[in-house]
This record gives sequence, C-alpha cells and structure tokens, in this order.
Amino acid sequence: MTDSFYFDSYALIELILGNKNYEPYIGKGIIITKLNVFEVFYSFIRTGDEKTATYALNNLINFVVDFDADTIQQAAKLRLMRKKDNLSMADCIGYVTARKHEINFLTGDIQFKDMPNVEFVK
Repeated sequence: MTDSFYFDSYALIELILGNKNYEPYIGKGIIITKLNVFEVFYSFIRTGDEKTATYALNNLINFVVDFDADTIQQAAKLRLMRKKDNLSMADCIGYVTARKHEINFLTGDIQFKDMPNVEFVK
C-alpha cells in the first residue's frame, strides 16, 4: 500500500473539523470521488456553514478520480452482500475504488472496521 488513502466523507469531514485523531493523515495523498465532494458539501451547508462547504468543494475537487462500470458492479454487489450493515452507495463505491487503486480506505464508519484494507479511525 502507498502513502495515499481513499478518504470517505466521514474522514474528510473529521479532518476539516480538526479531529486530532486524523492529524496523522494530514499531508497524505487523498483519493475521492465526486460523491464524497457532494456529501461533504451537503454536510456543511446542512448545518449552515456555507463558507466551509465552499472551501471544501474548491479544494476537494482536486483529488477526485472517476469510477467505471466495473466499480459500479462491484460496489452494488458489496452493498447487497452487506445489506444488513446498510452501507451507503458512496462508501461502497469508495471502498471498491480504494481497492482498485491499491490503497487503504480511511473511515470512521464502524461497518467497515473489520474489512480488509480499511484504516478505521474514530
């Protein structure tokens, strides 16, 4: 694995909010999809913090990678296989994208804690 991580939306928000547990990931390579940018932007505007939302949007867009039909298929199968865990579409796509890029999936979502290639940080 490289010095890059796929940051899920939870990890991005916690990093932006200054969660000390995410400090070791400052300066690491970030890979995300537009789905994460949407979720982070939405999270901040939902709380009325449009300034942070816009800042996040303008900066995170630089780390976006695209995903293909195979990623969609694998992510849908993962979501179906783990239906009881109620995994989000964005997280399933992110997890599969991380695997394809041979990097760890950085998250604070408990549903991913014991999965391979996951770095779990609360």
